[in-house]
Amino acid sequence: MTLNVRVSGALSEFIQRNVGEEGLYENVSEYVRDLIRRDKERVEREAFNTLKAELQRGFATPDEEYVYISAEDVIARAKKRWGD
Repeated sequence: MTLNVRVSGALSEFIQRNVGEEGLYENVSEYVRDLIRRDKERVEREAFNTLKAELQRGFATPDEEYVYISAEDVIARAKKRWGD
């Protein structure tokens, strides 16, 4: 995939400081790939943390608030809802 991005002003200067001999990255493509990778990791981390928080709330729920449902009940409900 090829992307073209037009950047000017302060953003362009910021990129120039991070790329090349003085920067952390050899070229703009490497810099953009790293930014995308980090953003992807951030999104995945946020999703994981949200799920983790939901699970922690569930595990913290007192036992008396749980309702016992057998495997047979689950199967029967599924068959009723979606058919055989």
